[in-house]
Parts: sequence; C-alpha cells; structure tokens
Amino acid sequence: MKRTNYYNVASQLQDQWPIRKALTLSDVDITHPFLTLPRQQVETYIVVYMNPQQQEHLRAEGQVGINAQDDDTGDMYIMKLKWRGSYYNLIGKWGKVVRGKGLDVGQEIKLRWSNSCLHFSVPQQPIGPVPPVPVPPVRMIAAPLVHDHWPIRKVLTSSDVDPNHPFLPLPRKSVEENILVHWVPQERERLRKEEHVSINARDYDTGESHEMKLKWRGNYYNLIGKWGNIIRHKGLGVGQEIRLRWTNNCLYFSVQEERFAAAAASGHDNWPVKKALTLSDVDINHPFLTLPGKAVEDHILFYWTHQAREQLRDEHQVGINARDDDTGDVYVMKLKWRGSYYNLIGKWGKIIREKRLHVGREIRVRWDNGCLVFSVPQ
Repeated sequence: MKRTNYYNVASQLQDQWPIRKALTLSDVDITHPFLTLPRQQVETYIVVYMNPQQQEHLRAEGQVGINAQDDDTGDMYIMKLKWRGSYYNLIGKWGKVVRGKGLDVGQEIKLRWSNSCLHFSVPQQPIGPVPPVPVPPVRMIAAPLVHDHWPIRKVLTSSDVDPNHPFLPLPRKSVEENILVHWVPQERERLRKEEHVSINARDYDTGESHEMKLKWRGNYYNLIGKWGNIIRHKGLGVGQEIRLRWTNNCLYFSVQEERFAAAAASGHDNWPVKKALTLSDVDINHPFLTLPGKAVEDHILFYWTHQAREQLRDEHQVGINARDDDTGDVYVMKLKWRGSYYNLIGKWGKIIREKRLHVGREIRVRWDNGCLVFSVPQ
C-alpha cells in the first residue's frame, strides 16, 4: 500500500484495509496470546477514529475495551487494545481467534476501523491441485552464496556498536520470515520457551566462524555472544550496513567496506527527519517526542562531536538547544537515548500547547549549526 505524507483519511470502503501484517511467531503463540501492531498505524487508522472518551481512557489507563469483528465469519469479540509505548497489543480473545482460525506464521491479517468497531480478516489461500515436481537425485552440495542476496539489511546505530553492551537487535518480522522459517518446529519451540538458542554464525567477508546466540525479546531478536569481538575486529561504526542471511544451517553476515556519509543540509527546505505525530507525542501529561533511532543517528548525531556522542552513550541524555523554525523561539531541551529510539524532552509540553499539536500533524526535524531545528507546517 502506498504510504502518503498526509493522513486526511476518507471514509473507508469495505475492501480497503489500511493495516496489513504478516503474522509472526509471537502473534500465533496461544500460551501468551496477543497480536502486536505498529504504533503509528494504530494511531493513524484506529485511535484517531475512536470517540473522545475512548481516546482519553486509552491515554489514562494504557488500554481500552473495544468490539472486534471477524469479517470472514461474522463473529464478534469483546477485546482490549493495550498501549505498549512503541507498539500496541490486541488482547482478550486473541487466543480463541488463533485457535478458531488455525492461524500460522506468515499468514496476512488485515485490519480497519469502521462503525466504532475493529474489523479484521485473514483470507484463506486458495488450495488447488499441486503439479508434480520432478525429484532430482539427492546430492549434498552447499548452495553458493550470492553476493547481492541478503534479505536482512540494517544500518548500524550507536547502540549496535557499543562494545560495553554488545548485542545486535534485529527486527522480529525479518528474523521470523528469513531465518526462523528455515528452522524445524522443535527449534522454534525451544527459542520460544528458552528465549534463546545457540547458532553458528560466519563472517562472509573473512570466513571466520563464531558461536553465538539468538535471543527472543518479544518485538525483536538480539544476536549475542561474540558480537563485541566482531565490533572490535571489524572496526564497526555508526552508519555502516550489515547484511545477513540464513543458509546451510548457518547465519552469514557481511559488512562491506564502503564510504558512509550523511547528506548535508542544503537549506531550510531540507528536512531529513519527518514524522506524523502520534497519541503519545501529543500527550501533555507525559510530554515527549519520540524519534526513530536510525533517523536521529544518521541526520543528527552524525554532526555531533565524538565527545558529545560519548556523553549521550554514557549518560543516556544530553542537553541541546532546539529552535522552532516557524516562530523563531529557542528552547533548552534534552535528547534522551532509549535504545532503539530517542525522546526529545524538556519543553515539549509547552510546545504542544502553544502550537496546538494533535495526532496526524507532521513534524519536520534537522540539525543546523549546533541546534535542533523543528517545524510543524500549518
């Protein structure tokens, strides 16, 4: 679905599903039944259409009761939408839905909000006759690794290359679709129960092998074990891209030697960081603006001195000057490191009130002459 910069969403047609997700291992785990949904999509396509009482209850209590209808069967459920900070969980009767529909990893669920109710659908794949496939003679040959075939790619952040707390977080969806899908059910079950499984990892650039562990953290997976050694030996730094794939029962990774440079700001119309404000961004009771980790590190921290970045890593927050490009007002604020994202705190509540910010408006951010510059166009 094409993503737009504006969220003036018209009334939705019955066949329009603004939220789509491939189900993951945790989504179909009936021992801990919940469906995880991205925060921005939920707040853009669901929360914004709730009545004011529901929105206030969600903000105050962190969860709200809703009606949910299975559009495939017509069944209605009383469920809860729970705010988890960077994402939402749909809980209540989700375990019953998983069992009743026989949901499995990789199936696509579609969701929309209509007539004060959450509608969802998991279309069944049509089953037809399967043509016979010729079976070649069995030959145990290691498949060649294609240089440009890396389904998982990630630009390294400051937390990824911190040798004092060495681990590499990987997005849950990417891991489950490109790594766990090759595991046998017993291995996936062991990962779910024990939360970590030992794996073999090989540096494709050097041929070195490492014994490591993949650890399940709910919304993502951590690669741990020898990651600190890899950081030091390869001299990894912020902005480099790591590429990963699973083949021959081994996790291969590669970090090519390339030049990494962020594009310099070319003027007031150059805003490298843009975000549609969410419910938590405009909550004056807990005022902070959440910014994605990669965007901050690529377009803000890139211009900082080494000492300033070290201070942020050690103290987890740094005082900065922030200027409202729309009014010229300057604020003394703080940028706080939260691991996979950053919070802008300090005078954010005052900015919310004075600019009358609300869900869906776009904020634009850039770093210019030692100052964080932001704008919320009317």
